[in-house]
Amino acid sequence: MSFYEAEGLTLILDKQAAESAGLDYTFECCMITLAIHSDLEAVGFMAHISRLLADAGISVNPVAGYYHDHLFVPVSKADEAMRILENMNS
Repeated sequence: MSFYEAEGLTLILDKQAAESAGLDYTFECCMITLAIHSDLEAVGFMAHISRLLADAGISVNPVAGYYHDHLFVPVSKADEAMRILENMNS
């Protein structure tokens, strides 16, 4: 993914691709794809997920695709984030 802002370009790409291209990176993360097709106009869906992760001290950078939402979490917290998400309906 690429995102242009006034301050510069943000890229979300595989670590190996960044290294092969000689690009510096600042946030090594894992992508968690939510396996549901969520409505792009759903109110509160991502807020609820973000709150659960925040309560556990896990930062999350969400990206909404048309078919799925994707969560980018620190590599060191990925397993914990998955446990939290898997237990959401428990």
